[in-house]
Amino acid sequence: MTGKHHPPQGRRGAAGVRSHGPGRRRGGRLLATATALLVLAVSGMGWIYLEVSGDIATFGADGLSGNRPAATSQGQNVLVIGSDARTDGNDELGGGKKGDIGRSDTTFLLHVYADQRHAVAVSFPRDTLVGIPPCRLPDGTWTPPQTDVMFNSAFTVGQTATGNPACTQNTVEKLTGLRVDHTVVVDFKGFAALTEVVGGVRVCLPTDVYQKDLDPHRTTPGELVFPKGEQTVSGKQALDYVRLRHGVGDGSDIGRIKRQQAFVASLLKKVRSEGLTPARLLPLANAATASLTVDPGLGSADKLIDFAMSMKDIDLRDTTFVTLPWRYQGARVAIVRPEADALWAALRSDRPLAGTTGSKHPGGDDGRPSAPSSGAPELPSGRGIAVAVLNGTRTTGLAAHASEMLRSAGYTVTRTATAVDQDHPLTVIEYGPGREAEAKAVARRFASAELRPAETAGITITLGRSYADDPDAPVSPTGAPTATVPPEDTRSAADDPCADLSYG
Repeated sequence: MTGKHHPPQGRRGAAGVRSHGPGRRRGGRLLATATALLVLAVSGMGWIYLEVSGDIATFGADGLSGNRPAATSQGQNVLVIGSDARTDGNDELGGGKKGDIGRSDTTFLLHVYADQRHAVAVSFPRDTLVGIPPCRLPDGTWTPPQTDVMFNSAFTVGQTATGNPACTQNTVEKLTGLRVDHTVVVDFKGFAALTEVVGGVRVCLPTDVYQKDLDPHRTTPGELVFPKGEQTVSGKQALDYVRLRHGVGDGSDIGRIKRQQAFVASLLKKVRSEGLTPARLLPLANAATASLTVDPGLGSADKLIDFAMSMKDIDLRDTTFVTLPWRYQGARVAIVRPEADALWAALRSDRPLAGTTGSKHPGGDDGRPSAPSSGAPELPSGRGIAVAVLNGTRTTGLAAHASEMLRSAGYTVTRTATAVDQDHPLTVIEYGPGREAEAKAVARRFASAELRPAETAGITITLGRSYADDPDAPVSPTGAPTATVPPEDTRSAADDPCADLSYG
């Protein structure tokens, strides 16, 4: 059921798709876009845009919410959506009926740090329960907000054959508080062609895979499709690999995400290792751009090249894949808080993720990992810095506890009070003009905190649930906010392709 709701200052534009009935095999997609951008970046050849500009398709941005997070210079965020639309010949590769609605299953949010030498790609499990904000329909009306619905249903809003990338972008921005700078949609056909152009991608399987694993409706195992171990795949075979869900691990989408992340890492390695001569480059760039539908901000070859060039110095060791902090909730996936909130806060402030294998602190002069810290970090004195402390939770005595800690460190606490909003997931440190350095020093006293500039003078600390849960948690030696990601949920693009390939 649709409504007439319009978000404040909402714009009108392209809508999405209707949902599928049960029983249809749902395949995963991947970050082929990263390769497309990388290819353009490493080329540095201005002539290429003359060859590929005609192949770049765009989607209307007038379906984006008018209530978006503020733009920031703290890095760039690129939303990559895998689409299984059956239009334009994709039905021959992905099953389903020609003209059927498009769906999304695998979605990444790629955060490129402001130093342009580090990147983190966050995977969203398709079954994650989220809130979907108002989204525009083909008739120009806007849907009412939805709560506790699957993440991938955002792409189906509007029931069109090409999907609704604007609705997925609205959902990600609402969930993360991050402004999405660019959105890219990748389809079956373009991805298959891309893997063929690069001469195949090296992958690994933790077990033998048979036809029944690709098609659970079969009554017999069928022929062997993928033998256990390392092998090279391309075209439809590569597509089958990244869509594979059953017969490996617990058969979950979480396990499939792990293999997709490994596939993307292997794909990036292949592109990096090849000597990209013009003869190799042009077919690869054509295949990459032909597979994409992008927002208007990347809708021309020169814009795409400019953006790609901004990522050319990112090393594989400094490209990390993580999965949104999650837990099972019945047959669905629930977001784990405050861990997820700390992850978004870290990315909003362009800070590193503790516990990742490839994403180091993006501030070193040489870009190499810092030496591990031994013992407790040395924190600066608070002498001469005045702060106000507010309790943003329902835990009594929290402001007094934090104030005592701050006074013992030399800070002057001007007042303590209860915040108007008592449901803060993270501690927020707001600072006035000229107080950023002092605010960063304050933030180092808290294990999870988010810095926010404010128009009012002074520094105000609003304590969140992350502090209430563990007020004596050890702080980060490099400053807050730093999100801790379990090692089993991370992968570097330089990792062993056979490591950590399934869940369960």
